[in-house]
Amino acid sequence: MSDEAFEELVSEALDLVPEQFQRAMSNVVVLVEPRHPTRNLYGLYHGVALTNRSSNYSWALPDTITIYRDPILAHAVDADAAKHQVATTVIHEIAHHFGIDDDRLDELGWG
Repeated sequence: MSDEAFEELVSEALDLVPEQFQRAMSNVVVLVEPRHPTRNLYGLYHGVALTNRSSNYSWALPDTITIYRDPILAHAVDADAAKHQVATTVIHEIAHHFGIDDDRLDELGWG
């Protein structure tokens, strides 16, 4: 799969996020990278979750959600599996932006 096609999968996954959540997302950027430099991850949220921000949170650099292309494609058996994993990963990382931890995501079926 080309880089452009993978980025389109990420864009499509972002379109699946309900509008009220899209509007609530604040100071976050979504990136696509080939792979994490030291770990085998599908995605990573880095920043201060909305639930942890205080009045001291101002002028901060954007939080980042990074989706890692190579591990997803290496484990996907076909394009449909890649699309499903990208969507799952995007939703999972956005949930972290909203302060939802891995245990709760597992309970909700997004682990």
